Amino acid sequence: MRKIENAERIVTNIRTTKFKPYVVDGKVLTDQSYLQLDDTFPESAGFYIYRMEPGASSQPHEHTCHEQFLMIEGELIDNDGYVYKPGDFVLLKEGTQHNSHTKTGATIAVFVREIERNL
Repeated sequence: MRKIENAERIVTNIRTTKFKPYVVDGKVLTDQSYLQLDDTFPESAGFYIYRMEPGASSQPHEHTCHEQFLMIEGELIDNDGYVYKPGDFVLLKEGTQHNSHTKTGATIAVFVREIERNL
């Protein structure tokens, strides 16, 4: 087996790397940010880390494909009142419409093939 070359490995520390502000419909959301981990996908698609500051709410949206996420820190409350907690792995199916908010703040590892459609 050959050695892994430096150009073949990307390591990103989510505790020390600077996140980008989240933008919805051209508006910068100062209470939400993300760290794109796979640049073969458009921004906010593929595998990325999403942070919501305490009190933040996501834009109501519809998933154009399955969304999968793992709660790393904090709590996230969906529009139906369901509370996601650290360690929860969630799959929301294509066509799901929702928005979420957090009282405590949240850090979430997300995978989605396509960007969702805002409602």
